Amino acid sequence: MKPLITGLVKRFVLHKKAGTKQEYTAYELAMGFRELKITVLRTARDIFMIILGIFSAAFGLESFLLPSRFIDGGATGISLLISEIAKIPLYYLLILVNIPFVFLGYRTIGQQFAIKTALAISGLALCVAFVHFPDITHDKLLVAAFGGFFLGAGIGLAVRGGAVIDGTEVLAIFLSRKLGTTIGDIIIGINILVFSAAAYFINVETALYAMITYLAASKTLDFIIEGIEEYTSVTIISSHSEQIREMIINKMGRGVTLYSGKGGFGKSGQTRNMDIVFTVITRLELNKLKTELVKIDPNAFVVMTSVKDTKGGMIKKRPLKH
Repeated sequence: MKPLITGLVKRFVLHKKAGTKQEYTAYELAMGFRELKITVLRTARDIFMIILGIFSAAFGLESFLLPSRFIDGGATGISLLISEIAKIPLYYLLILVNIPFVFLGYRTIGQQFAIKTALAISGLALCVAFVHFPDITHDKLLVAAFGGFFLGAGIGLAVRGGAVIDGTEVLAIFLSRKLGTTIGDIIIGINILVFSAAAYFINVETALYAMITYLAASKTLDFIIEGIEEYTSVTIISSHSEQIREMIINKMGRGVTLYSGKGGFGKSGQTRNMDIVFTVITRLELNKLKTELVKIDPNAFVVMTSVKDTKGGMIKKRPLKH
């Protein structure tokens, strides 16, 4: 391994695990290089997804919604509504309205998510301010449908990259844990307030088209992130179950359940005893979990199931030390 790469592996991977240890075996260096490679590739992919999401959302706003003075739901809809009423530039409001959601994201999801979200929202604001897209159409139905489509695609791509460019879902996750209601109910409640305000301050027709925009955006969002629901249960079968358990507890801040099971393999149907790991996380944490799993065992058998809601147990995220 080249000296530069070896130095990077020691500094960013092995030193975090082994502390002040100075000498490493060839196996430790090889495993450290593999982990560093996965981290770099995943980070590059996340950045690409977020940038693509920013441009998609900005295209939906500038080419469809803004020229026709349409709004959407969520934090973006609030920003559009305030911009229309108070005549404040949208790029300022995109940052101001989402600042509380970034802090909530830090408390609810984690530091890495909050940093990515802050950068993604800032990137969207800069894109709206300095990158100009042409008007596509002024047909109201097409504006509502395709404006919502590109905006939803942008939000979905950002989620695939481990961030959000609309903080409503972060607020919904936070409130659902405080109030004991479902995330979906809170999102609907927030959007009812946004659409009612649009009907009162602008007109009923704009509010009705805003509902179409929101429906198009939400369906596109679900499609982009493969129909993932609010919570996802994850069952992991691997010979490295103890390392995976420690990763979920220490890096994800989530609780786990271990099942004693038997794995069958080979033509003869041989079996062996193993622990099966089960956990429940939010869809915003799936990207991080997948990355950490590949580092530990790329051949782990993982089953993910959509969960509409949860009750009891330790679904609340444990605070992590950063």
